[in-house]
Amino acid sequence: MKSFLRTIVAASLCVTSLSTIQAQTIFTYGNKSVSKDEFLKAFNKNNAEAAVSDQAYRDYLDLYTRFKIKVQAALDARLDTLSTQQNELAAFRGQVVESYMNDEASVNILRDEAIQRAGKDIHVAHIFIAAGANATAEQAKQAQQKIQAAYARLQAGDDFTKTALAYSEDPAVHTNKGDLGYITVFVLPYEMETLVYNTPTGKFTTPYRSKNGYHLFKVLNDRKALGRMKAAQILLSFVPEATDAQQQEVARKADSLYNALLKGGDFKQLAAAFSNDNLTYQTGGEMMAFGVGRYTPAFEQAAFALEKDGDISKPILTEYGYHIIKRLQRVPIPADKAEKQYLDDVKQQVLQSDRMEVARKVLNKKILQQTGYRKLPFNEKSLSQLTTNILGGKKAPLPAGLTPTTPLFVIGKKTFRVKEWQQYLETIRGIEAYTAGKTNAQLLDQFAETSAADYYRAHLETYNKDFAYQLNEFKEGNLLFEIMQRNVWDKAAADSNGLKKYYDAHKGNYWWDASAEAIILTTVNEASATEARKKLEADYRSWKKMVDGSEGSIQADSGRFELGQIPVLERTNWQPGLITAPVKNETDNSLTFAYIIKLFMDRQPRDFADARGFVINDYQAALEEKWITELKKKYPLKVNEAVVKSLPH
Repeated sequence: MKSFLRTIVAASLCVTSLSTIQAQTIFTYGNKSVSKDEFLKAFNKNNAEAAVSDQAYRDYLDLYTRFKIKVQAALDARLDTLSTQQNELAAFRGQVVESYMNDEASVNILRDEAIQRAGKDIHVAHIFIAAGANATAEQAKQAQQKIQAAYARLQAGDDFTKTALAYSEDPAVHTNKGDLGYITVFVLPYEMETLVYNTPTGKFTTPYRSKNGYHLFKVLNDRKALGRMKAAQILLSFVPEATDAQQQEVARKADSLYNALLKGGDFKQLAAAFSNDNLTYQTGGEMMAFGVGRYTPAFEQAAFALEKDGDISKPILTEYGYHIIKRLQRVPIPADKAEKQYLDDVKQQVLQSDRMEVARKVLNKKILQQTGYRKLPFNEKSLSQLTTNILGGKKAPLPAGLTPTTPLFVIGKKTFRVKEWQQYLETIRGIEAYTAGKTNAQLLDQFAETSAADYYRAHLETYNKDFAYQLNEFKEGNLLFEIMQRNVWDKAAADSNGLKKYYDAHKGNYWWDASAEAIILTTVNEASATEARKKLEADYRSWKKMVDGSEGSIQADSGRFELGQIPVLERTNWQPGLITAPVKNETDNSLTFAYIIKLFMDRQPRDFADARGFVINDYQAALEEKWITELKKKYPLKVNEAVVKSLPH
């Protein structure tokens, strides 16, 4: 484990010496510049599906220059100082910052290791001696002596099963005789998993101390991984301390259900009616997909023995009762280990597992280095005495050589002093997860790592350019929205005289194509559609009353619509009084149809009221172009054509 951690640290901290290449500038606006790298990053993000061509670059260059000068106008107007802007930026920062608080290289190494291990299932036996967090020193000593005695017997050649029965304190040992069955990756805690996967077949590990006690593992066998199983079950459980007669009654009931299934009984219905599994009976017995090592060996062996989807097992006896298992789908380990979805799935499991402790240790080391952690000279003996006093709840003056402002170490631009150390100790005092088994010096190192992580998080823009880019991208997007709202959108909507003048000057742009006065209705299902159509046929004028009384099952809109706006299945013989055929929305199975009140088949000019929405859009565009012209005078644009021509194709 420690050697593996050193490998990750070495890989993560390795820095290749590269010559510094000055970023090429693709364009300037006023006294600001945009690099080729920044432009390409924005282009690639927003043009993922567009073909890369000179014209695509030119089009995006026009968009991006307009974007940058608008944002600069917002900055010059100090819109970034608005409380709404600052609060939204702070909220966004809080949402995304933790996703950057891991070491990507370490996580990927752990992912690749997990993928390698996932290809093999290991048959494991286990001896456990309890010595948890509440164990006294004497109890811990006795537990250590007991595991060492078991280990000595194994070294002398004794049988593992007999040794497990003689020594193990695992509550299941008298049932499983120490045999845990097959396990795979992510089943055991990471350090135990590492012990098992690094132990040859037929060999056993040295005693391992966990927070719960001592462990010995023996690798009995290994095999190619079986993958994962999707299954459903009907569980007929035993009552607590069931008698033989009660267990036999459960067995007879299980046989009866099994026979009913063989005769065509519905598994989901029988699970809902009879299964005692409170987690799955409401879903027809369907379980979450599982691999080996998740459930008792007898259950797993029966599940993985089913040969094809839909097969049903005979009743399987476990310590919980009788299980009838239905195979739904076998999910093998992908043949292509580099398949992106598989890589992403395993990485997600790594991120949610105790493996992240390893990645966090690596990140802590990197953070200490990147933030310039520097320990300062102080009286270490006095500080240790202060630590002992605080953790013991002892009220005492500061030991000689210390004051609240005595500096301990520097991180970034901040000096941490004795007073911060006192506050930290008061916070963690009595919390075993932070203090148990740690020396005073180790606690100080822990405080330094915690302080460095907090400083790093608070100043992440300084240390992580990807985070800085994402944060700035959000900030600029918000500023763009704010200044567009002020300078274009609100101005256009509120300028009634300007809108009317624009309409009068451009009347020739606003026409009705073939259109209809119509009622367009959307219903939640076919029954509602059928009922609504009947009511429209009887009296279409009562459509509002019908909608109001539908309790939300019918939505409707009325007005004049161009025929192309009215949803229809195919070519339609338009005429007044027509109710169009329902068009089904595949996303929610709702149905949309229209009642045609009046037709206007000839092209007609739109009056101002009918054209208002179009006029607002066009007027906004005109205002924006006028504003852009002004901005280009304020922030003159200069494009570096040589850099544009060097963009990759």
